[in-house]
Amino acid sequence: MSRTYLITGAASGIGRATAELLCAQGHTVIGADLKDSDISADLATAEGRAELVTRARELAGGRLDAVVACAGLAHADPLTIKVNHFGAVATFEGLHPLLASGTDPRALVIGSVDAVHPTDSAIVDAALAGDEEAAVAASRLAVDRGEGHLVYSSSKAAISRWIRRTAVKDDWAGAGIPLNAVGPGVILTPLTRPLLDDPETRRLVEQAVPMPLHGHARPEQLAPLIAWLTSPENTHVTGQVVFADGGADAVLRGDRI
Repeated sequence: MSRTYLITGAASGIGRATAELLCAQGHTVIGADLKDSDISADLATAEGRAELVTRARELAGGRLDAVVACAGLAHADPLTIKVNHFGAVATFEGLHPLLASGTDPRALVIGSVDAVHPTDSAIVDAALAGDEEAAVAASRLAVDRGEGHLVYSSSKAAISRWIRRTAVKDDWAGAGIPLNAVGPGVILTPLTRPLLDDPETRRLVEQAVPMPLHGHARPEQLAPLIAWLTSPENTHVTGQVVFADGGADAVLRGDRI
């Protein structure tokens, strides 16, 4: 049966690969991105988040069967927490009524194995409290003291914890809507290619994200997992961060469960 999906970050990377797979399976995909998509919306802004919801309602005819939040940034900049956490939360909360009207509704966000790396507790705590202004201020402080790399890991830790907290609530699990995250390792994209082409930065990347199973992944290798988690076949997996990281989490955290 054909389903209607909305995918943010659909113009490139994992979002694009997932959209292509779902379309090939016969589903309808509404893409959202800064440009080159069905919906043009900047999820770093309140206006962009509102535009996403308004246009999604129009294009989807008042119902969605699945939402996949792929939009994200990896910059040492406060914009990263605005998009990766607050943009994703606004996507799920804003589109929840459309999901509630869908058939076998499902929702998923792209997290990262970086969520298990060191984070800035001030950024994470502010994000989980829903205080965007404080999270941005804490991110700016991290950048100023030379720890800008913590903004990305904190954004992914925050959204992963939000998923865990939110998935079991009445309006998600109680409404029959699984809500999950997929945590990739290093994905081969135009953004990561320059890092991996340089021997020194490649060594640093592989130390931070060791991937003993098949090494670095292509976006299309994650798409089938995303498609299954957002399909009717997934009836009981919810509140999970499924690491598709070539074993990086197991290397970094050992046998802790």
